[in-house]
Amino acid sequence: MNKTGVKILSTGSYLPEKVLTNFDLEKMVETTDDWITTRTGIKERRIVDDKQTTCDLAYNASKQAIDKAGIEIADIDLIIVATVSPNAPMPATACYLQEKLKATNAAAFDISAACSGFIYGISIAKAFIESGMYKTVLLVGVEVLSKITDWSDRSTCILFGDGAGAMIFQASQENNDIVSTYLGSDGKYTELLNIPAGGSVMPTTKETAEQKLHYIKMAGKEVFKEAVPKMAYAATKALELANLKMEDISLYVPHQANLRIIDAMVKKAGIDKDKVYINVQKYGNMSSATTIVALDEAIKENKVKKGDLVELVAFGAGLTWGACVLKINF
Repeated sequence: MNKTGVKILSTGSYLPEKVLTNFDLEKMVETTDDWITTRTGIKERRIVDDKQTTCDLAYNASKQAIDKAGIEIADIDLIIVATVSPNAPMPATACYLQEKLKATNAAAFDISAACSGFIYGISIAKAFIESGMYKTVLLVGVEVLSKITDWSDRSTCILFGDGAGAMIFQASQENNDIVSTYLGSDGKYTELLNIPAGGSVMPTTKETAEQKLHYIKMAGKEVFKEAVPKMAYAATKALELANLKMEDISLYVPHQANLRIIDAMVKKAGIDKDKVYINVQKYGNMSSATTIVALDEAIKENKVKKGDLVELVAFGAGLTWGACVLKINF
C-alpha cells in the first residue's frame, strides 16, 4: 500500500479594498513617504473597513480557493486558521469561518505562530493528512493587524496591513506536493515582538488600555538581527530535507516583512534575487497572510507554472521561523 501523500488543490487570496498610502500616513504621524520607502520598501497597505472582521477576510480567500479547487464545502474535514488577530480571544476564528462556510463536516482550530503561522499550518496539514486522520484540509493565513496597531507609533504603524490567503490540501496516492517542511523557534526572544497585555501575565485593565499595551510592540533592530540568519538557515534546511539545491527552485516566496530583511536574507542564503517574489510594496507586513498571498499572486501572474517547485520562508514573533518546499501541480 502506497504511503498517503498530499496534493495541493488550489490557492486563493483576498485584500480589503481600502488602500492606506505613505502619503496618508504623513497626515497621521511624523513621517514621510521617502522615510518609509527607504527603510521598508513599503508604499501602501490594505486596511479593513469598520465592519470587516478577520473571519470575513478568511471567508473571501477560502471561497476563492474552494471554487478553484472544484470541491464541495462538505468535502472539507479540517479547517486551520493561522492568525494573531482573531475575531476574539475565544472561540477560534476557524470556528467562525466554519459557520460562515457551513462546513459542517470539519473540525476547526487556530494556530498562533505569528508571521511563520502559514508555514506552521502547512506542516500541521501535512501531518494530519499523512496520518490518515483527515483527507481535505483548508488552511488560511489571515490578519487584521490594523485593529492591533498603535497608529500613533510611527515605528510600527508604517509596517502593517490586512489580508488573507488560503490553500486547500487533499490526500493523494499519486502526489506529494509538500516536499519538505522545517520549523524553528526560540522563546527567549518573546519580548522583542509582542502584545504585552490581554493575557494572564497582564490582564486587561483600564490602565493597560490607557497605556496602549494591547497593541503590537517591536524592537525593530533586534528583530532584524535575528530574522536574517534564521530565515536564511530555514531556507537552506528545507532544501536539504528535500534533497534539493538552490537552482532547483523556480520561485522563492519570503515573508514580506520589509525589503531590507528580504534583501539581506536572500544575500546571506545565496538565493538568486531574480527568483524572489516581492509584493511588500503593495501590502506591507500581513504576518500570517504574507507568504500565501504572495504565492497566490505569483500563480495568478504566471510566475509559477505547473510542476514548478517553490519555497516559502518566514520569521515572526515567538520567535518562530520556518520554510517549506512545495510542488505546484494545478
